[in-house]
Amino acid sequence: MTAQLLLDTCAVIWAANGAPMARDAADQITNAARRGTTVHVSPISAWEVGLLVARGRLTMVGRPEAWFERLLETPGVGLAAMPPAVLSRSSFLPGDPPNDPADRIIIATAREFAMRIVTRDARILAYAAEGHVMALAC
Repeated sequence: MTAQLLLDTCAVIWAANGAPMARDAADQITNAARRGTTVHVSPISAWEVGLLVARGRLTMVGRPEAWFERLLETPGVGLAAMPPAVLSRSSFLPGDPPNDPADRIIIATAREFAMRIVTRDARILAYAAEGHVMALAC
């Protein structure tokens, strides 16, 4: 069985903007859609997108929360669970995880629900290479 996918915030933004992705990542997302499997997005990505817009690092028409809600209306895209246990576990990840709190929450979510993170974040990919989480470069 193939692990469900969890899009990192960078992957969410690039996918929503139609930016090119690595072939394997694009194929796995397409295959998930064909199987009727949900591709997940973390609620923390809404916070990250809001921060990027507030700091002028990302421009969008309209409010970030409206953009995020439209993203979740996309067929096959769903909101990942973010229970308190995941938030707590993000503070106790094994090895040398990234320092960024949002990355840690995304990693903890993927670990908790056996998901594969789709990302371009080198720190998350390095952490996955250490065997602590499944990830796929996009």
